[in-house]
Amino acid sequence: MAERYVLAFDLGTSALKAALVSFMGRVAALESVPVRLHLLPGGGAEQDPSEWWAALVAAARRLLARGVARPDQVAAICCTAQWSATVAVDRSGRPLMRAISWMDTRGAPDVARLTGGPISISGYGVDKLWRWVRRTGGIPGRAGKDSLAHILYIRRARPDVYAATHKFLEPKDYLNLRLTGEFASTYEAMTLHWVTDNRDPYRIRYDPDLLAAAGLDRSQLPDLLPATAVLGRLRPAVAEELGLRPDTHVVAGTPDIHAAAIGSGATRDLEPHLYVGTSAWISAHVPYLKTDLLHNMASIPAAILGRYLIANEQEAAGACLLHVRDLLTEPCPAASAGPDATLPDARPGHPAGAAAERPAVADPGPLAGSGAASLPPVGAHPGPAQVPDGALERLLALAAAVPPGSDGLLFTPWLYGERTPVEDPWVRGGFHNLSLRTTRGHLVRAVLEGVACNARWLLGAVESFARRRMEPLRIIGGGARSPLWCQIFADVLNRVVQQVDRPVEANVRGAGLLALVGLGELGFGDIPDLVAVARTFEPDPAHRRTYDELFAAFVAIYRRNRGLYARLNRRAAAP
Repeated sequence: MAERYVLAFDLGTSALKAALVSFMGRVAALESVPVRLHLLPGGGAEQDPSEWWAALVAAARRLLARGVARPDQVAAICCTAQWSATVAVDRSGRPLMRAISWMDTRGAPDVARLTGGPISISGYGVDKLWRWVRRTGGIPGRAGKDSLAHILYIRRARPDVYAATHKFLEPKDYLNLRLTGEFASTYEAMTLHWVTDNRDPYRIRYDPDLLAAAGLDRSQLPDLLPATAVLGRLRPAVAEELGLRPDTHVVAGTPDIHAAAIGSGATRDLEPHLYVGTSAWISAHVPYLKTDLLHNMASIPAAILGRYLIANEQEAAGACLLHVRDLLTEPCPAASAGPDATLPDARPGHPAGAAAERPAVADPGPLAGSGAASLPPVGAHPGPAQVPDGALERLLALAAAVPPGSDGLLFTPWLYGERTPVEDPWVRGGFHNLSLRTTRGHLVRAVLEGVACNARWLLGAVESFARRRMEPLRIIGGGARSPLWCQIFADVLNRVVQQVDRPVEANVRGAGLLALVGLGELGFGDIPDLVAVARTFEPDPAHRRTYDELFAAFVAIYRRNRGLYARLNRRAAAP
């Protein structure tokens, strides 16, 4: 009998990936098509949904043209995508404007007005904080990057679009609409609209009081389904466009953060994974709804029905490495940066993204990740398309020759501000303790160690949240490709780190496995055995003291200088 497959799509910020995932969880083939990101004055970040669809069609046709699977071997399609982006569509499903990216912060003042109060904690009115946290597990973020903030911004700044909107959709739900004609979303995908009652993980629903508090119209939001639900079959015209059979099932799918958790193989309760892409997080499934306001963490509904997922993020990981790579690397002679080579820092948490539009280019390097955390490197540098081949590998080789601790050089990775374990939009990164002995190898190794130090800071908050030691940590994402970085994580965290086989494929693999659960071919309990561990990294006791001292200095830098960061960056953001 011929092998059967799921066609899985992963829509990131810089590229759309398509993969054929076998019924045994193997990624048999993978294609990627870049998509553009438009950064606008005032913290705007937008993408064209028609380009998403064009990329999906192109990736699917290229994938099928490779001959790995015939159309009759593709049993289902499942999409994952960047989370907390917003597409406003009319009754025909036509977008009324470009999609507002998860990076967009223009709704921040709207959230501030909605959630503030005369008696407040961290800017949130006490009564409102209690109302939201009790029912949802969290509260709309003041950076303005949540889906709710996007809708509030559209209502204020684009009332014509707001009035004409039939549904506000997440990116994966827009792709599903194009595939099936169905307006629908999933329980976990709607979390960042902050209008669902999440206390019963088996019965998540829109809450009338929260809808009223947010001023949202229930009719403009899609109906809710489990992530494993079969949404329908391909529309005949779409089947012809993709080169597939019209009886191909479409499974509802899940956002990329949730897909990555499944694709890591860590699907059992309290089994952690470490994602290292452009940003990074440490997460695990848990059976309870819980909030940690001190560290800006919560458990949120998971793609696994009846379970929650510990939600957190450190804003910059691989982005730091790629940024430093581009600063240290001479551009190709034939390349020109052009007049718009400076990309504004419009990352969530940064209140002052500005400058002209610039299309983002998918980075082809070995640390390129996917999903919500995928965005182009920032700053005035040649740009990823102009970096010579092998530049990153050469820099990593230099870093490998530098001793642990980088001879006292320390890097703080807060290029976009920080979200957890502290929420601070003003904090910024830097190198500390530079000397005339500092080499490029020192700079690169310090970046790897600085990101790992921030992960250690986050790990402490996660373990306190979960009330248990997190070990081993399965590592996925583009950063997991580097054995050097995996070992640094093991040493700095003082934890066993398991490198998942083909770690960059975690998102598409997770979407494929989720679809197989929806089709009844697998149970979630089967997934850990289908995701292989390629290599295990043990912490080296010889480096323990060095990294303990480095970590203590890392935290001290933030605590002693946070006021300085706030003064400098508030001034820079002032009109």
